[in-house]
Amino acid sequence: MAGAEDGESRTAAEWCRRRHLAVAINMGMYREDRRTNSGHAHAPGYVNNARWIGPYKSALGIGPLKTDAPPAMMADLDQEGDRARLSMYGTVVQNLRLIRAPGRGVWAKQERRWSEAAVALDKQGRVLFVFSRYPHAMKELIDVLLSLPLGITAAMHVEGGPEASLSIHAGGVDLDLNGSYESGFNENDMEQRQWPIPNVLGSRRH
Repeated sequence: MAGAEDGESRTAAEWCRRRHLAVAINMGMYREDRRTNSGHAHAPGYVNNARWIGPYKSALGIGPLKTDAPPAMMADLDQEGDRARLSMYGTVVQNLRLIRAPGRGVWAKQERRWSEAAVALDKQGRVLFVFSRYPHAMKELIDVLLSLPLGITAAMHVEGGPEASLSIHAGGVDLDLNGSYESGFNENDMEQRQWPIPNVLGSRRH
């Protein structure tokens, strides 16, 4: 998170280089100060946003603090006990929910569409980074994700439009992807470069 370092936003590709990441995706939408996550966010030794935002019903917990905790969990914050279980994790990030456990889309049909970056959890507890440059309406994208043999049980929105980013630099793959289209903001497919973003979720190279 930029606020825990020098305060500077960077592209996902630059975050990969700076922090030696194999993959990086947006951590979430951010506020006008270009540092603060829209929903709650904290990591060991640093609180990015102490507030919990009522309409944001998903939270990702990673970095377990207890040996018997799964490596990651995605909480449904309107599900009894889920928020308490997040205390087992050192890093917690709250965002808008796309899919609630055990695999049910929560968005109604709408006309607005955008390029999408999302984070999901599958039946085996693996974290999935999801990216679509093609601008879907969210219900359409959710239906696509649930129809694929990925076993997705929960997912949250982490960014849309030209800010949506995914960088992969591992296993012989070198990709720096960015979104473009967003209804009411950037209604074209012309953006070819990643935008600087303040916070990312990533996995280190091993």
